[in-house]
Amino acid sequence: MKKDRIDEFERLQGQLQSFYDEMNMLAKKSPNDALNKFKLTLVNSTLVKANAFLGNERKPFGDFEQFDDAALPSTSDVLVLLSQYLAAFEKLRAENIRTEGFGWYWKGAEEIPTAPPKKLKQ
Repeated sequence: MKKDRIDEFERLQGQLQSFYDEMNMLAKKSPNDALNKFKLTLVNSTLVKANAFLGNERKPFGDFEQFDDAALPSTSDVLVLLSQYLAAFEKLRAENIRTEGFGWYWKGAEEIPTAPPKKLKQ
């Protein structure tokens, strides 16, 4: 992967993780409460960008683009979807990194460090 694509990946994955953490806290308090329109707009914007980045082959659900803002989803609904997107991003990352010595790096011409895959295959 090239540096600009890695930068976009890390930005999107960070946003998804942030939303996931926030929804996780909200869902623990009130899982069936509807998400407010402001937060839903932010989540939807990130999901649209994540869908474009992943492409149709890697999207967790081929027919899902974003939540309907007319029917506000519950925090637990959003949490479920965000976990699927995070898994798709981690799978893509694991396929595009390599180990060298004691470190992990993105595959490509540049030496860009990263963390090891979350699930190491034994």
